[in-house]
Amino acid sequence: MEENIQKIRHSLAHLLAATVKDLWPGAKNAIGPAIENGFYQDFDMGKVKISEENFEKIEKRMMEILKTWHAFEVKKISVVKAKKDFKDNPYKLELIKDFAKQGKTITENDPGNFLDLCKGGHSQNPQKDLQHFKLLSVAGAYWRGNEKNKMLTRIYGTAFESQKELDNHLYQLKEAKKRDHRILGEKLDLFTISEKVGKGLPLFTPKGALLREILNNYSQELRQAKGWQKVWSPHITKNDLYKISGHWDKFGDELFLVKSQETKDELVMKPMNCPHHQQIYAAKPHSYKDLPIKYMETTTVYRDEKAGELLGLSRVRCITQDDSHTFCTIDQIEQIYQELIDVTKIFYGKVGMKLRARLSFRDKKDVKKYLGETNLWKKAEDILLNIAKKNNLDYFVAEGEAAFYGPKIDFMATDALNREWQLATPQLDFVQPKRFGLTYTDPQGKEQTPVMIHFALMGSIERFLSVYIEHTAGNFPLWLSPVQISIIPISEKHHEYAVKVKNELEKNNIRIELKKENETLGKKIREAEMQKMPYLLIVGEKEIQANAVSVRERGKGDLGQMPIDNFIAKIKEEIKEKKT
Repeated sequence: MEENIQKIRHSLAHLLAATVKDLWPGAKNAIGPAIENGFYQDFDMGKVKISEENFEKIEKRMMEILKTWHAFEVKKISVVKAKKDFKDNPYKLELIKDFAKQGKTITENDPGNFLDLCKGGHSQNPQKDLQHFKLLSVAGAYWRGNEKNKMLTRIYGTAFESQKELDNHLYQLKEAKKRDHRILGEKLDLFTISEKVGKGLPLFTPKGALLREILNNYSQELRQAKGWQKVWSPHITKNDLYKISGHWDKFGDELFLVKSQETKDELVMKPMNCPHHQQIYAAKPHSYKDLPIKYMETTTVYRDEKAGELLGLSRVRCITQDDSHTFCTIDQIEQIYQELIDVTKIFYGKVGMKLRARLSFRDKKDVKKYLGETNLWKKAEDILLNIAKKNNLDYFVAEGEAAFYGPKIDFMATDALNREWQLATPQLDFVQPKRFGLTYTDPQGKEQTPVMIHFALMGSIERFLSVYIEHTAGNFPLWLSPVQISIIPISEKHHEYAVKVKNELEKNNIRIELKKENETLGKKIREAEMQKMPYLLIVGEKEIQANAVSVRERGKGDLGQMPIDNFIAKIKEEIKEKKT
């Protein structure tokens, strides 16, 4: 079924290309793959500007052209013929040249009246299969993702095998738009992105910074209780460190380089923390009695992500990880994973997200692409499978999803719109400790290589927040809300009492906002509700006389009048329990 929908989506990218070229004869189509839930097609439109206002016209013409299509005919052709057939399309000619250099077979396809360069993977019954689609958006995209190349017009669409699936997805997209973390981040005054600072480099306001701090403190608190200790590492390093670790090869195009004016050394803005933590481990000898050794550090790493892929907090160039690395023996892997699973269950339970686990194992048909001993892989995979069973995890095995240095458990969190996100991931690493020559002495006095377990509870704080803001629609639970309570005096003469209430709450470490604006009561309440405050406290003559507050709870409305002490006790208990 998955293969079938991919063929449908890819075929629709061709249909979109045929239609745009039909409506705007000067347009040149570049690439058009199937993607998650849909497809896109890139165009060089010349001077023509396409917007969503054109979609109805394009969709109507797509349906008309579709009536003339049949099964895609795919033919192998020579380089000479390919260049002749696509002589007017510089993007196809560039691909043909690259394919020829790589010795790849060149194929073209035609569903009836639209010749295109493509390796295949299409619907064999387009008129039946390609009915349930919708164009969604237009964006700019550099040819081949390179900022030095021309900016093309990218049209995105979505498609499913039935109208019901399409309608459900479109409804979900509509709901997701309301929850867009970029819009809510601005409305709730959490973060901003400045062109003067740069794309992918978000700035957090006092409220947003506090939200980050609360989440990170809880993440560290949970791990400290299990024995992880804080360490610190610098943000730049000699590039040799990443050449040894393998990150130079893996992230070479994404590294930010820093040149020393004095020594002329080439330094790197760190893309990962693990090599630094290994150097802390390597600073002194270790015995098996010392293990496991557990380090954690919340710090920012840097990757030069492509400008076209940067998006709000979900894809950034500065990535703050609540990171940790554990050095242990093979026999301790199960114990460490058990502790990390416990921490993960508690954390995601408190933020109200359901988890399932993907056991990411090797592709047994292609073991050469993985480093490390085969028997070690087998043992580690068996351990992870046993852990998943013992913990009654909702799990599935995904062969081929392992990291090149070891298997892992990817925790997939489901949000309020039933979208699944990979967040926490404990990863086993057999490779880096060996590359760095890390050792410990076993009971027989022999040197052994420790196993390293990488783990970040939120993954990255920025990406976690992008998911969590949309999951909650900005309705953060009381314990996480940057401002927990808004105090609203009915009029100016009630300000003194409002300040007294504020002081009492602040003595109990409750985060308060006092609305002193000279506005109507109704307007002040609406503004506080727009900020999604968990509680509003209304104070006037009646409240002053009773030494009380009138309480409104988000989502529940008016709870009536309550003595201040009683309200404080209620709030403190709710915060302590971290109710979702």
